[in-house]
Amino acid sequence: MSEIRVALVEDHDLTRIGIRTALQQSDGIVVVGDAANGNSGLKLLSESHPDIAIVDIGLPDMDGIEVTQRLRQVQEAEKLEPKTKVLILTFQDNEDAVLAAFAAGADSYCMKDISFEELLGVVRLTYEGNSWIDPAIAGIVLRQARTTPSEATPSSSKKETVSIKAPEPEFSQIIEAYPLTERELEVLELIVQGYNNAEISEKLYITVGTVKTHVRNILNKLCANDRTQAAVLALRSGLVG
Repeated sequence: MSEIRVALVEDHDLTRIGIRTALQQSDGIVVVGDAANGNSGLKLLSESHPDIAIVDIGLPDMDGIEVTQRLRQVQEAEKLEPKTKVLILTFQDNEDAVLAAFAAGADSYCMKDISFEELLGVVRLTYEGNSWIDPAIAGIVLRQARTTPSEATPSSSKKETVSIKAPEPEFSQIIEAYPLTERELEVLELIVQGYNNAEISEKLYITVGTVKTHVRNILNKLCANDRTQAAVLALRSGLVG
């Protein structure tokens, strides 16, 4: 496995130094730099092009959401590939902050009470192209991401909504090559709604073993590591809504 180049944007000195030191002591990780505010962080990310950017939401001058958004704009303008993957690190679990980070183009989302070993695992998963959402905020993302304005709602009374990025073209090709069956789509819809295997079994009148088989097939077809990632991919692709 090649070395993962990581940049850290965090305003709290002790947290930044602690994470940086721990990363530097980890095999396969190279810290290319760190910054204590949004402007310096954006400059660092734009110049060093790390594989992973760990970005705190609560920065003093430009929050992590804006840093992520501006970074994506720079990458699009300069057609940079591969794009730096953004791992948001935060104490904020309110809906507005979570959804704004999601819409800005972040790839993974961690609460700051995560252990370093878990954080290191998330860094590696994100580097491999997976998305990881902290269980503490996954419910918010899944509930709110499914909310769309009613077609019957007058334009004058429509509420502002957050757009969810469309999936990469490669994901659409996977879906075309390995389409989900009608039953798998039913199971996926219930996964997105937060039901566990036993509850899905009761709702669809099938055995728990059959549910597990469907879930395994869904994860394989979507190339997802877990149910949360499968749900996010399903929402982004429009498989469920």
